[in-house]
Amino acid sequence: MDEYMSAPRVWGLMCPGSREEVTRARRWTRDILNGHPCAHDAELIVSELGSNALTHTASGTAYGTFQLTLSLSARTVAISVTDEGGHPEEPHRAEADPDDTHGRGLTIVMALARRLDITGSQHGRTVTAQLVAPEAGATTC
Repeated sequence: MDEYMSAPRVWGLMCPGSREEVTRARRWTRDILNGHPCAHDAELIVSELGSNALTHTASGTAYGTFQLTLSLSARTVAISVTDEGGHPEEPHRAEADPDDTHGRGLTIVMALARRLDITGSQHGRTVTAQLVAPEAGATTC
């Protein structure tokens, strides 16, 4: 039976399209990654990607949802947020003015993540950020 078991562990969470769900998704991520060196960065990425899904796609509508997936292997944490689409443009990094209260989320994610992948179309996209735990003795992801 071992040949059918994979080393990475994967968790999924379906979130209704309300702002309170971003808080729940952060807490869920914190609980799963409790004690992991990338837990804080992962929690921040979940917050940014979940908020982006609610703000910029149909996930934030009355009956919208977003799907959060965490994949954990020996040193890697992959965080994926899938939205319900409804926006023709692919997510992109924006240059926010110093006084703007929005527009920095994807820039923050890109600064924290080792890798960022965006797949899908206007019918639904998945944004995946990959964090890699530091070597023994290092302190940040």
